[in-house]
Amino acid sequence: MSNELEQVITEVNKVVKGKERVIRKVLAAVLAGGHVLLEDIPGVGKTTLAMALGKAMDLQYKRMQFTPDVLPSDIVGFTMYNSGTGAFEYKKGAIFCNLFLADELNRTSSKTQSALLEVMEEARVTVDGVSYSLPTPFTVIATENPFGSAGTQLLPESQLDRFLICLNMGYPSHEAALDVLRGSVGQGLDQVQSVLTTERLLELRRQAGELHVADNMLEYITNLTEATRQDARIALGVSPRGSIALLKMAKAMALMRGGEYVIPEDVLSVINDVWRHRVHLNARARAEGADVEQVILDITERIQAV
Repeated sequence: MSNELEQVITEVNKVVKGKERVIRKVLAAVLAGGHVLLEDIPGVGKTTLAMALGKAMDLQYKRMQFTPDVLPSDIVGFTMYNSGTGAFEYKKGAIFCNLFLADELNRTSSKTQSALLEVMEEARVTVDGVSYSLPTPFTVIATENPFGSAGTQLLPESQLDRFLICLNMGYPSHEAALDVLRGSVGQGLDQVQSVLTTERLLELRRQAGELHVADNMLEYITNLTEATRQDARIALGVSPRGSIALLKMAKAMALMRGGEYVIPEDVLSVINDVWRHRVHLNARARAEGADVEQVILDITERIQAV
């Protein structure tokens, strides 16, 4: 891994202790040009991680707390009449930034959630028939509380599919929890330093996209994808978008380990994060207590690299 990327991880670790694995994967998703969904209970550091990452990479970031009264226009902007000029003017929404933090996304209405679909897919917004491009780079990091928490609702499949990866933060380790109580971490984002420029981030993104992938690795990813569609426990297998997402993340992970090409370990290290929110078990499998992560693991053990 380049020294700059290690420095980014070190800076984020100042305020998010004991979560280096999660930090690395979020950073890899940013390098892959994708969006991240952090799913977990409140209070484990999801928002802090996103904001620290934005600061360490010198990205202009904005945070929006998603509540039932948030409107699509709050996100994408709106046009209003200017009596002075006699013309309609476009007022930008909160989405115009490099890193948009959508906090508790599953607490807002479906209509407001859908405002993010075009944004996440094409990095632009369309208001009153006019399209506006977002700054480059652009990444959405969204957090959601587990379904069943007060005021939450399930995100639609079309929305979930826009996220490159879905991660769980989990509780801190014993030592990390002690550090928090001692006050050695969590003292605020002011201690996080910017160590990566926007221009360098775009260059690293280009390098990740151009990383060599042999035909046998493409065959491996295709075989894994097709296996999800043939497994009797799965109602909805992985789409072509899901296989492309896995390839992008594998490239980013290869770049972060300093490799010049993708190997099976790069694929296996992120397959659960890329596919966990894309694979849907059928009613029988759920009734029998099957777990999505275990089903994916079974597939990876059955399908070997060619």
